[in-house]
Amino acid sequence: MKIAVCIKQVPGTTAVEVDPVTGTLKRDGVESKLNPYDLYALETALRLKEKLGAELTAFTMGPPQAEDILREAYMMGVDAAVLISDRKFGGADVLATSYAISQAITAQGPFDLVVTGRQTTDGDTAQVGSEVAEFLGITHAASVTSIDGVTPAGLTVTCDLPLQRMTLRLPFPALIAVEKAVGEPRLPSYKRKLATAGKPITVLALKDMADGDESHYGQSGSPTRVVRIFPPEADTGHEHWEGDGTSLADRLYHFLADRKFLQRIG
Repeated sequence: MKIAVCIKQVPGTTAVEVDPVTGTLKRDGVESKLNPYDLYALETALRLKEKLGAELTAFTMGPPQAEDILREAYMMGVDAAVLISDRKFGGADVLATSYAISQAITAQGPFDLVVTGRQTTDGDTAQVGSEVAEFLGITHAASVTSIDGVTPAGLTVTCDLPLQRMTLRLPFPALIAVEKAVGEPRLPSYKRKLATAGKPITVLALKDMADGDESHYGQSGSPTRVVRIFPPEADTGHEHWEGDGTSLADRLYHFLADRKFLQRIG
């Protein structure tokens, strides 16, 4: 069995500059980290690897510095790592990003299962997993909180939807986007760091994709555009109130009502 896990390097700070021309984040030289949700995707894939004896490959798309999180994935136990990196992929929106990832997975596949995290902390769209699955033409499930069973033909998962919990049986090949509830991620191993220090990372560029049409990638392949990005305003002002419970409750009620945070019903 072959499993692919998709991870991403995201800014480790909110002090990130925005390119005034493209409207995209300037990632070069910015303090970065492994996307928190992807730690749960890695843990899910690693548990399946241990249980099934699967071969696990980590994929990430980004600039050369994104190799750092692939090294971290090696320290956690993946078998192979792929960096999808080409300037022609720069400025991609969700659709173009998903297409590039699907092309890379196809180039290195086939895979029985693809695992992603719920979303990334820099984009927060929670759409890449489903779009990758659509481009691959495979079944998929989002908001997965547990894997309840695995057979040679497929797997059974529980999904936590807004109004209900759903149990699904997915035939292989399939993709799942997991939530934090799937299990606590393990820590990277220092012994494994030493053992994998010289392990190769495969780099895929546009020339390595089956679809070599440049217009399908990066900004050229992105039907959406970021019009404006700006940091939230910081308000450090505060008030200190004193009094008994009744007077403070009354004051808090009027404070919230005056600012339209409360409204009468009926």
